[in-house]
Amino acid sequence: MIKKLPHPSTTLITAGRESRLNHGIVNPPVYHASTILHPTVESLEKKTLPYSYGRRGTPTTTALQEAIAEIEGGYRTLLAPSGLSAVTTALLAHLDHGDHLLMVDSVYGPTRSFCEGILRRFGIEVDYYDPLIGADISQLFKSNTKVVFTESPGSLTFEVQDIPAIAKAAHARNIIVMLDNTWATPLFFRAFDHGVDICIEAATKYFCGHSDVMMGSITCTPATYEKTLAGHGTLGMSVAPDDVYLLLRGMRTMGVRLKQHMETGLRLANWLKAQPEVARVLHPALESDPGYALWKRDFTGASGLFSILLKPCAHEAMSAMLDHLEYFGMGYSWGGFESLIVPQYPKSVRSATKWQEEGYLLRIHAGLEDVSDLIADLDAGLARLRAYG
Repeated sequence: MIKKLPHPSTTLITAGRESRLNHGIVNPPVYHASTILHPTVESLEKKTLPYSYGRRGTPTTTALQEAIAEIEGGYRTLLAPSGLSAVTTALLAHLDHGDHLLMVDSVYGPTRSFCEGILRRFGIEVDYYDPLIGADISQLFKSNTKVVFTESPGSLTFEVQDIPAIAKAAHARNIIVMLDNTWATPLFFRAFDHGVDICIEAATKYFCGHSDVMMGSITCTPATYEKTLAGHGTLGMSVAPDDVYLLLRGMRTMGVRLKQHMETGLRLANWLKAQPEVARVLHPALESDPGYALWKRDFTGASGLFSILLKPCAHEAMSAMLDHLEYFGMGYSWGGFESLIVPQYPKSVRSATKWQEEGYLLRIHAGLEDVSDLIADLDAGLARLRAYG
């Protein structure tokens, strides 16, 4: 009889826990370690112990790595000090001088900066592509293309990519597909079921959920793991045990938090869509969104992050709206319990596509506050914007 796999929400609670090995204690212990002592020369030389040096892992990091790999449905997971370092580690592990990378044009800004500031300097070709290209990405492949990097939806303008079509085209040429899956998490998008080879999460965000830990994860298939592991080790990637503990604790509630983020985000999006000052709401789970059909086909939910495009207004009017919000903070990152709103300027970070909208783009993260308070806060902000005429 085939054992039924647990629901992902159950896996969030059970993965990475071995209470029978820890005197019945529910949470894995926190190991602070650099040096690990070996009893004999033979043990030292043959590496007979499960751990060799603190930077390469301890039972604390193993617990989180195993948990994330199980939740992702991948083979194995490696941890990095931030989401960006997870991206850069994965890319450096699989790209050499003379290789070609296809990078989605709607990618996270610091990832683009890494491509321009580091990869090009190392002699790696980088071309950006339209996130809506789908299977036609095959037309951009070169003989030296090694990696296609995806981010779906894009974290500023929320274009949904056809990941299965891109993966099929890439795999026909033995090209690796990487995905930044931070928006959806493995709860709402099963990366490996859709053909992804390496799935990256900024665990800083929804995995942690409390705006107090920086971490990234790189989950691999068996075919991509060893090379990623080698790159990860050579680059000296390591994470702090106390941060791992906090992330393990935050992860246990990610399922219930994400449901609330999604519900609040959709209610805010629908309310904002009806406001006269708003030209457009960019949220893949709205039926009016261009990416809705792909989102409906491939995703099982939506997180709390989306954007709104204001109708053209003065900078002072936009500032008046945001400066005095009570419940929406202005700050970077997202995925924590608190609501956030920041202006974004995608025109400056595009090359393969053009952002031609004239109004201000505001990115919103719907937190866990009561939605009626959030709506009232935005309503007051829009009233201040209107007061500028």
